[in-house]
Amino acid sequence: MPLSYFHLRDTFAKIKIPCRCRCICNSALPPTLVSLHHAPFNQPLSIFYSLLHQFSNTLIHVKSIHAQIIKNWVSTENYLAAKLIRIYSDLGFIFPARKVFDQCSLRGTAVCNAMMAGFLRNQQHMEVPKLFKMMGSVDIEINSYTCMFALKACTSLLDDEIGMEIVMTMFQRGFHFHPFVGSSIVNFFVKCGYFDDARKVFDGMPEKDIVCWNSIIGGYVREGLFKEAIKMFLAMIGGGLRPSAVTMVSLLKACGESGLKKLGTSAHGCVIALGMGNDVCVLTSLVDMYSNLGDTDNAALVFNGMFNRSLISWNAMISGYVQNGLIPESFALFRRLVQSGFGFDSGTLVSLMRGCSQTSDLENGRILHSCIIRKGIESNIVLSTSIVDMYSKCGAIKLATTVFGRMEKRNVITWTAMLVGLSQNGYAEDALKLFCQMQEEKVLANSVTLVSLVHCCAHLGSLKKGRSVHAHLIRHGYAFDAVNMSALLDMYAKCGKIRSAEKLFNKGFHLKDVILCNTMIMGYGMHGLGHYALGVYGRMIEERLKPNQTTFVSLLTACSHSGLVEEGKALFDCIERDHNIKPQDKHYACLVDLLSRAGRLKEADALVKQMPFQPSTDVLEALLSGCRTHKNINMGIQIADRLISLDYLNSGIYVMLSNIYAEARRWESVNYIRGLMRMQGLKKVPGYSLIEVGNRVYTFFARDDSHPRWSDIYQLLENLRLEVEAEGYIPDTSCVLRDVNEPMKVKLLWGHSERLAIAFGLLSTPYGSLIRITKNLRVCVDCHTVTKYISKIVQREIIVRDANRFHHFVNGKCSCNDYW
Repeated sequence: MPLSYFHLRDTFAKIKIPCRCRCICNSALPPTLVSLHHAPFNQPLSIFYSLLHQFSNTLIHVKSIHAQIIKNWVSTENYLAAKLIRIYSDLGFIFPARKVFDQCSLRGTAVCNAMMAGFLRNQQHMEVPKLFKMMGSVDIEINSYTCMFALKACTSLLDDEIGMEIVMTMFQRGFHFHPFVGSSIVNFFVKCGYFDDARKVFDGMPEKDIVCWNSIIGGYVREGLFKEAIKMFLAMIGGGLRPSAVTMVSLLKACGESGLKKLGTSAHGCVIALGMGNDVCVLTSLVDMYSNLGDTDNAALVFNGMFNRSLISWNAMISGYVQNGLIPESFALFRRLVQSGFGFDSGTLVSLMRGCSQTSDLENGRILHSCIIRKGIESNIVLSTSIVDMYSKCGAIKLATTVFGRMEKRNVITWTAMLVGLSQNGYAEDALKLFCQMQEEKVLANSVTLVSLVHCCAHLGSLKKGRSVHAHLIRHGYAFDAVNMSALLDMYAKCGKIRSAEKLFNKGFHLKDVILCNTMIMGYGMHGLGHYALGVYGRMIEERLKPNQTTFVSLLTACSHSGLVEEGKALFDCIERDHNIKPQDKHYACLVDLLSRAGRLKEADALVKQMPFQPSTDVLEALLSGCRTHKNINMGIQIADRLISLDYLNSGIYVMLSNIYAEARRWESVNYIRGLMRMQGLKKVPGYSLIEVGNRVYTFFARDDSHPRWSDIYQLLENLRLEVEAEGYIPDTSCVLRDVNEPMKVKLLWGHSERLAIAFGLLSTPYGSLIRITKNLRVCVDCHTVTKYISKIVQREIIVRDANRFHHFVNGKCSCNDYW
């Protein structure tokens, strides 16, 4: 009888043959796995299940077992393949897991679900919907777990199209009644912005687990509906469900963001009662909550009491200090962090950069920048944007431009930071050029970008560009909220179109926003329309819109420019009496300016002496300006001495004192003051005038000969000089604050920047069209007189915006009635 296969197999198994596979026998494998290597074929499946369960933590062990599974021809067994996929995925090796899946010829639901779970665990979300579709195409059974895994992937990808198909499948098969499936549907709807649908599913669920409650509470928090989130939390507690750490994190965020300090303190007590006093995430949320509530003492108490801290905890505390203006404390904590050897990340540095921006701390900002370069993380777009913002806020615009230029990647926030930086540092023209570059690079501007551009146009007095930005806002469908409307209103007012500003204000008054009203009041004030400004205040009172400190600053300034002394004094008296607002330094400065402009210098001086606190430089500068206007030299010298002792590096004070001496023809004193300025390294701000012609803004300085048409400009000015003298004009050479002869003084007057800009405007614009000039300093008395004559001779309206207000020159008269 011939020997059977089984008899031969058992016979050979008994023969001891020396092992040649040294890689296995001499390795660090456990004896169990080594014996498996030498075991005969056809081992029962239970052995492989048991071994995979026992040795699932190390890749080499799993691979050894996997090899024996292949050797025993059982690798296609569905549940064993599923187990292998799960183990490889848990270890983070998705490629071997995928190989097991691909080699499995008869794939069932278990294998597909395991592969989906593996993709999710290893952040390969794109593969999950593909696998879900494949299962449907080859008729592999889809169960509730399949749908849940696929929906989780769609939630992470924010793919609402495929996600909706999966949700439909869940409802068709009745899976949505399972609590864990219902939770995944709620989470999907919340994350994709279908909040009403999420709430309907949630309300329709017969059973809700903690995950489901966390999804809906977290969703409300993300939507900014903090009170709704708190209501849902209370409903959950009322249903007898114990909150998890995730629930408490959402609740603490809701308390912090909504400013509910008492509820936040109660939530803190709840954290302790629930035994979460050592949970790092929850304690970090407490730090964040107290910081948002402005209670940095309790935030620090929680932080310092933490046994274990993550880097997120350190960042939350540093950010909390910065958020509450405690910049030195934030840097002290950063030093503690570095000394602890914990390390730091871009989030830490972004917070500290924000602190440097707030305090204009260029020195520490530069140190942080060098730290970023050493750490090699300057390519981080958020961090680079914060550096640009820091340098801009510190006035180091060249450094900001350098950092911006070196950035390989820029987003709309980066462009906006640079635009705002240029605008705030007086480089409005450069900001507009940068916006053109931004458009060329196909970067879509957001509302913040456009609002900053509106401010640039307002600064330049560029009506054409301002209108273009306004049209851009309309075309792109930006909501006209109070911020956008206030910026546009300010732009139209500063470009001389007060009626356009008025129309916009009336259109937006229904918003009942105090900032909008303040902007309109300031606009009227600039144009000398004090009574109109008081009318806006009256409307605010009628509509029960509460004025703030800025409202009264704007009103008092408007009264000052219009000579409404008694009205201004009455307003000042009602600030505290009627509105419970204590007058601040800026209110006193406005009232002193009001009295000084009206020539009531003794009354202004008495007010300064009666102030309940020491007068600031703003108050004294207002009084000094009045002394110069009304030629009270003795009082002016006394005030200037006080000012210099308070702020010896303010060039404006020296210039004003020098001008007072010059008008009194005390040239020795003038030279002494100018010598002091040179010793201090101070320079007078040069006067310049801007005019918009075509699509370009032109800048003129005094005695400027840099323009290509300078000879035409000076020839026209000479012709105009002869015409205005024929009309009766007599030069007021007291405006020339130099010790030179009379003919030279006249020549210097006709070289003033506003006259050059007017002449260029007359040469470059159609006959009869309006000329609009913007000047950075106060227009001199002689230029004011000359412009009145010119407006009559050329029969054109000329609008001049100087440092104080608007002057509308029409047919030889000015809207200010010579009061400015």
